[in-house]
Amino acid sequence: MDPHTITTLAELEALYATPAAPSLAKEVDYLHPHYRAFVEAAPLCLLSTVGKDAAECSPRGDAPGFVQVLDERTLLLPDRRGNNRIDSLRNIVADPRVGLLFVIPGINETLRINGTARISVDPALIARCVVESKAPVSVLVIHVEAVFFQCARALLRSRLWDADTQRQRNELPSNGEILAALSRNAIDSAAYDRELPERLRTSLY
Repeated sequence: MDPHTITTLAELEALYATPAAPSLAKEVDYLHPHYRAFVEAAPLCLLSTVGKDAAECSPRGDAPGFVQVLDERTLLLPDRRGNNRIDSLRNIVADPRVGLLFVIPGINETLRINGTARISVDPALIARCVVESKAPVSVLVIHVEAVFFQCARALLRSRLWDADTQRQRNELPSNGEILAALSRNAIDSAAYDRELPERLRTSLY
């Protein structure tokens, strides 16, 4: 084994200083009104799950408030249209533990929520999530177990919101180019890229 690999909690804790009081005080097991404000302002959250075979993290986004607060310990997250891989949902069936990271444009602090989720097809809950007359196939009902804000350091270091750090999409391989390479040209790169904008426009919901 690599002698530089940390394998025990004792070794890990010896590397880091004891957390300062604010780092511990910020965590609660319910959605305080101040934290609720972050959830309701966020147009994007990252959903992490863990299943029998793999951990997974994927983005969830819509207009601010798309993650609904049912009460101080319950959130409702619609499963909007996607690629039908349902990786996150497969994991939740196997293991209900989830983590969410809420991101608000222009704000360097993020909000972290840990808890458990269940997949529901309750018509009343789905009806709450209808957008442009389109209903999600299912919704996640998330039980909140821990909530705390993440300090601004990561986003400050990344300069995520700075205009001069924004990249043009054509600086990186296109979706079509990636798919063509991985499928050994079974997927037509040019056709995929040409049709993608319209496909996205008509399939958001």
